[in-house]
Amino acid sequence: MNDAASLNPEQRGGALREAATREYDVIVIGGGITGVGTALDAVSRGLSVALFEKGDLASGTSSRSGKVFHGGLRYLEQLNFSLVREALTERDLMVDRLCPHLVSPEKFLFPFTRRWERPYIGSGVLLYDLLRLTGTRSVAGHRHLSRRGVLREMPALRDDVTGGVQYYDVRVDDARHTMTVARTAAGLGARIITRAPVVGVLTEAGQARGVRVRDAEGGDEVTVHGRTVVSATGVWAEDVQSLAGESSISVTAAKGIHLVVPGDRIDSATGMIAKTSDSVFIIRRWFDYWLMGTTDTRWDADRDDPAATKADVDYLLGQANRWLRTPLSTEDVVGVYAGLRPLVTGKGDATAALSRDHAVLEGPHGMFSVVGGKYTTYRIMARDAIDAAAARLDRAVPASVTERLPVLGATGYPALRNQVTSLAAESGLPEPTIEHLLGRYGALTTELLDLIADRPALGEPVPGAPGYLGAELHYAAAHEGALTLDDVLVRRTRVFMETPDRGVSAAQHAADVVGDVLGWDDVRRKEEVERYRAERQADAHAATAPTDAAATEARRAARTVD
Repeated sequence: MNDAASLNPEQRGGALREAATREYDVIVIGGGITGVGTALDAVSRGLSVALFEKGDLASGTSSRSGKVFHGGLRYLEQLNFSLVREALTERDLMVDRLCPHLVSPEKFLFPFTRRWERPYIGSGVLLYDLLRLTGTRSVAGHRHLSRRGVLREMPALRDDVTGGVQYYDVRVDDARHTMTVARTAAGLGARIITRAPVVGVLTEAGQARGVRVRDAEGGDEVTVHGRTVVSATGVWAEDVQSLAGESSISVTAAKGIHLVVPGDRIDSATGMIAKTSDSVFIIRRWFDYWLMGTTDTRWDADRDDPAATKADVDYLLGQANRWLRTPLSTEDVVGVYAGLRPLVTGKGDATAALSRDHAVLEGPHGMFSVVGGKYTTYRIMARDAIDAAAARLDRAVPASVTERLPVLGATGYPALRNQVTSLAAESGLPEPTIEHLLGRYGALTTELLDLIADRPALGEPVPGAPGYLGAELHYAAAHEGALTLDDVLVRRTRVFMETPDRGVSAAQHAADVVGDVLGWDDVRRKEEVERYRAERQADAHAATAPTDAAATEARRAARTVD
């Protein structure tokens, strides 16, 4: 592996020192999927790039999405055919070429309860498939099912369905995908620096010329010069643009939550989608669990800290129980998470530009804000952002190549996937464990196996989180940029949403493994464990609060841990 692709404290420190001494072609603000995708697009065109993220990679919306690459079936009702076609092409590209190890085609069932739904919804799903005729077609097409066929696929459904149609979309672990795209960019030379909030934008004669960055780990401020600046900051886009003067966009936040329930609570071989009064409700497979979502409510509190309320949880359980033969209750819920979606409007002349599905707006000269869009089309947004930035550089810039650029772990993955049995025999690990690693690391799985061969104790399941190995915690800190226990248990793994206690019982062991890599003393390890426990307790309290305001207060309780 290219050592440059490893993200760790040593890499971070070197990148920060370098940033103070040079000028970059592109400075990217934001470490979500659009930001890291923009960094990858830029560096793969031969541009020098530095990316700054105020927290952890994917610590905002990009770790709290619906975790699906999809075309957006509901956009067909809005007649937004171009967005659906574009998204379906991207979806299939992920499976076929860009990140096959991080995705899995999944079945979704649209059940009917009225006879007229078959021709209406069926024609929509047919169009959904037809719109991707120019794509790679790596995902199977739809099929119609009788009532008996529907109940055979999903016995958990109530028995008053009349039939249904089944189609495919693609599951993705959003946080791992975002981190992997970031590592891919780093391997090509991009400087990826987390926990480094941008606190100012440098302007000279009305032109953006760089940023001021605060090192959240050390406290120092660094001035970084750049020929162009790209803000890919989602719900924070208006705030970031205002650092350079008056903002031309207005961003409000919409909250969406998801619930996680164990796999045995719903007897089904397929996910499900159903219309609600104003949107859709979806149950999707999440490895050994089911993921249910989502809500869509305005969020006016701290955008760094969205919280699910009891009303949110009850709403999703109510939607599920409209369809399920055996009702779910709060006792069935293992995990809950909340994310924010930016709702963007323009100010003045910017409004017309924002009528598109995503937009790249310049203001001031040389600073570009990429807004709108969705996770599935991140690569297109990144391409458009760098196309705009390239026009402000003083030389010709090659066209985007990311359509043909597999992310780290993709190259060699199909061959390794065929060697599961031999890898298991050589490593002494069960075949399901090898398959688990391949689905998270792809061709980099051999690095985990080498680590386990050197330190056999890391090949043991994590106490309190037996779905993961100690080697994965170690690797997260040594190569994947994790700097805190929260980074490891919430984003590098999904322990927090896949264990009944939100990973609390795994925290001490994880702190010891990660602490050995990052050089934590006993005091730091204790602080990390206490902070993690307080965060999860605050999550649980928020989910019983009646309102957003009460949930916010519950979340703030976690901030009392020093």
